[in-house]
Amino acid sequence: MTTLAAGAATLDSRIDEASAKVESKVIACRRDIHEHPELGNREVRTAKLVADKLKELGIETRTGVAHTGVVGILRGAKPGRVVGLRADMDALPVTEQVDLPFKSTVRTTFNGQDVGVMHACGHDAHVAILLGVAEVLAGVKDQLPGTVVFLFQPAEEGAPQGEEGGAELMVKEGALDNPKVDAVFGLHVTSRYPVGKLAYRPEGMMAAVDSFKIKVTGKQTHGAYPWLGVDPIVVASQIVLGLQTIPSRQVDSTLAPSVVTVGAIHGGVRNNIIPDEVEMIGTIRSLDAKMRDEIHMRIQRTAESIATSGGAKATVTITTGYPITYNDPALTEKMAPTLRRVAGTGNVTVVNATLGAEDFSFYQQKVPGLFFWLGTRPANVTAEEAASNHSPLFYIDESGLALGVRAMAHVAADWLNGR
Repeated sequence: MTTLAAGAATLDSRIDEASAKVESKVIACRRDIHEHPELGNREVRTAKLVADKLKELGIETRTGVAHTGVVGILRGAKPGRVVGLRADMDALPVTEQVDLPFKSTVRTTFNGQDVGVMHACGHDAHVAILLGVAEVLAGVKDQLPGTVVFLFQPAEEGAPQGEEGGAELMVKEGALDNPKVDAVFGLHVTSRYPVGKLAYRPEGMMAAVDSFKIKVTGKQTHGAYPWLGVDPIVVASQIVLGLQTIPSRQVDSTLAPSVVTVGAIHGGVRNNIIPDEVEMIGTIRSLDAKMRDEIHMRIQRTAESIATSGGAKATVTITTGYPITYNDPALTEKMAPTLRRVAGTGNVTVVNATLGAEDFSFYQQKVPGLFFWLGTRPANVTAEEAASNHSPLFYIDESGLALGVRAMAHVAADWLNGR
């Protein structure tokens, strides 16, 4: 064995030993955060917990990035490249229904409504895992060339109305600068895969997400005499059906999947009054940048044309959201052996893309990035039985968190060492 290989083997074993030692701390941290969830841009307690831990580890710490974000900088013993590791901190306006000793009972106000708050997407696990990784890597920094930047990010689920937030604001406020990050890694817990499994996909892994609002203006009249007005409810109904032909009939579905979903329709106040206006809102998901632009154009054309044919008017507003979560092919190919080494070859899978979305994509627009799934479904539960992320019944098998720590620590160390 060469000196270089022996050094790598030593580092690998040190990381594994340290990961095993921090497992109980990671679980305890996750439970603490789970019991005290906070919504986007309001993660004050969580940010303090993170900052205090990083400072305790001797890691240079910046707070107040993108409102409540925390950036930690760990400098290795030798000069080298800079790797970013990201965890999102925010919870969701969901009332928890899982019976746990550390169940969330938190309530707060979200966009003017009283809501329960729950870590229904697993961001509590992400924070705990990355704090575990920080402790592991701080303990082996004598063998690390370069620098590790820990990105503890608020508001991945979206900022409150009227506010900026999330990865986009982290980037804008320089989270990837000084030191300049050269590559970035992130993971996401999921109930789609059991404990012990990792999954990823090169190139487009998660969809771009955009929102739309369509206002249909007709002419109000008595419900008994529709011919005396223009019924925007009927026109809106036709628009809903017309929009479904965009992903199914108007774009090449063999190139990449896409979805146009109408999530709400509002209009009218009485059963016998045809209203003046109807408003509908919805979401657009796409996995191809050119197709994304084409879908936007076709939504506008479809809505306006159908409205015109019924004597009404449609006003379409499309708001762009997160870009495609795009795993850099070269980086993904380079780091896939690390994932297989850590989890075991049979436990790492290349999977289909999903139409879910992730604002990790904003980091990937600036530097090469790799995002992967960490299975946290109990082994005795099927994928069909398990509650999905964002469900009030979402449940994490904490025995899967240790693999998350090892995976993130090893990809960072391997990338810094050029393995």
